[in-house]
Amino acid sequence: MSPIRREPGTDDALFWELAEPLLASGEVEEGTIMGFPCLRTSSGGFLAMAEHRTGDLVVKLAAGRVEELIEEGAGLPFAPAGRRFREWVHVPERDEALWQTLLDEGRAFVDGGSA
Repeated sequence: MSPIRREPGTDDALFWELAEPLLASGEVEEGTIMGFPCLRTSSGGFLAMAEHRTGDLVVKLAAGRVEELIEEGAGLPFAPAGRRFREWVHVPERDEALWQTLLDEGRAFVDGGSA
C-alpha cells in the first residue's frame, strides 16, 4: 500500500483516518484526481477526496443523493473552477459518522452504479 499523502496546510486528518481501514482492507486504493490524492474503489472508480484547500470530504454519490444532502444543508455543490459535478458533493462539517456513512454509500454507488 502506498503511503497516504496529506496536503500541506489542510485539516484532512479525519478524511485519512476514515480512509485507513478501507485502504488496509483493500476495498479502496489511493490514487489522484485533478492532481490531488483521492480514494478509488478496487474496481478503479473514483470515490472520494479531501478538498485540497480545506480537508473537507468530497465524495461521489448518486445525483439524487447529492441533491438531498444539499437540500438538507449537509452538503454543498462540488464545482471546481465553476463547473458543477452532479454526482459529487462537498461535505464541510466534520461529522465522523456522516462521513463514514457517505464513504460507504459512495463505495456502493461507484462499484454498483446505484445507491
